[in-house]
Amino acid sequence: MQVWQDQELRFDCSASNLQLRPGEVAIDRMTDVEDTKGNNGEKGMLTLTNLRVIWVSLTRSSINLSIGFNTISSISTQRTLSKLKGVTESLHLLTKAKKQQFEYIFTNLDPNVEGHTRLFATVMAVHRSYETSKTYRELKLRSSILEDKQLRLLPHEQLYDKIHGVWNLCSDQGTLGVLYVTNVRIVWHCSVNDIFNISLPYLQMKTVSLRDSKFGMAMVVESSQESGSYVLGFRLEPMDKLKGVIQQIQTVYQVYNACPIFGVDFEFEDLVPLDLPPAPSEQPEYLEVVSHRDALASYLADPHKVSDREPIFSSELGLAVEKLPDEYTLKDLWEVS
Repeated sequence: MQVWQDQELRFDCSASNLQLRPGEVAIDRMTDVEDTKGNNGEKGMLTLTNLRVIWVSLTRSSINLSIGFNTISSISTQRTLSKLKGVTESLHLLTKAKKQQFEYIFTNLDPNVEGHTRLFATVMAVHRSYETSKTYRELKLRSSILEDKQLRLLPHEQLYDKIHGVWNLCSDQGTLGVLYVTNVRIVWHCSVNDIFNISLPYLQMKTVSLRDSKFGMAMVVESSQESGSYVLGFRLEPMDKLKGVIQQIQTVYQVYNACPIFGVDFEFEDLVPLDLPPAPSEQPEYLEVVSHRDALASYLADPHKVSDREPIFSSELGLAVEKLPDEYTLKDLWEVS
C-alpha cells in the first residue's frame, strides 16, 4: 500500500489529492487562516488531519497546500506582518523534502486569543502524536516488543493469533520463534532471544505468498520499497497450518487496506493550553510577495540553495562547515536575531 499524504509536500493539488484517503480523518478545521508566506493577504481554510496539514484558498481552490507530517522538522511561532491582520504571531513550519527546505507561515485571523493559540496548539499536539506512533507505520527490527514475555499491544491493536514453532529462514539453519498476527501488523521474535525480532505493519507489506525455498515450502513476505524491500521467509509444520496462517494474514491485510489504522490519536480534551511568550519588541518579518506562478520558490527556506554546499575547513571555528553563501560571513550568523 502506498500512502503519500504524510510523506510529501504538494502544491496546488488536484481536487482528488485534497480528498481524505481511507483511514485519514479530519481532526480540526479553521476557516479564517492566511497563508502568510506564499499568499499573504489570501484567506483560506486549514484542515488538520492525522496525516497532514491542508490549506485551501477560499477564493481560488486551485491554490492549495498539502504538508505531510513526516516532512515537518520543526514547529514554532514567528512574528510576522499579515496583510489581513497586521503585526501578529503566526505558526511557522519548517519542512524538508528531496534535500530542499521549505517553510510555511500560517496566521489565524480569528481576533480571539483562543483562536490564535488553537492553531499552534493543535498542530503541535497532532504532530507529536504522529511522531510517537511510528510503530503503526514503519518496519521495526530488534525493538522492544515484549512485556512479561507477552507482545506489548499498541493502542487499538487486537491480537488475532499467536503461533509457536515458526522458523525464520533468514539464516542458513533457520531460527525458531513465535509469530503474532494482529489487526495492525505481523510480529516475529526468536524463542531464546527476544531482541531478535521484526515488526512489520500491513502498511509496509507488499505481498504474502507460499513459495518454494531451500528449506521446502515457506511463507514469503515482501515489504515495500519505502521500508527497505525486505524479503522474509517463514516455515511452519504441518503444511496445512502454514497455508492457514498465510490465508489469515492475507484476509487481515485486505481488511486493513480498506481502512488503515495510522495510530495518530488526538482528543481536544487532552489539549494543554499554551501560554505563548509575549511578542518581541523588534520589527516583524516583512515577507516578500512572490508571484504565484512559482509556488515552489515562494516556500523555499533558502530559495538560492538547490542542494547542500560543499564542506570547507573554517580556521575560525577549527572544524569543517558547509560553505556559506557569498554574501554571508560567520559574524553574520552569530548576529542572527
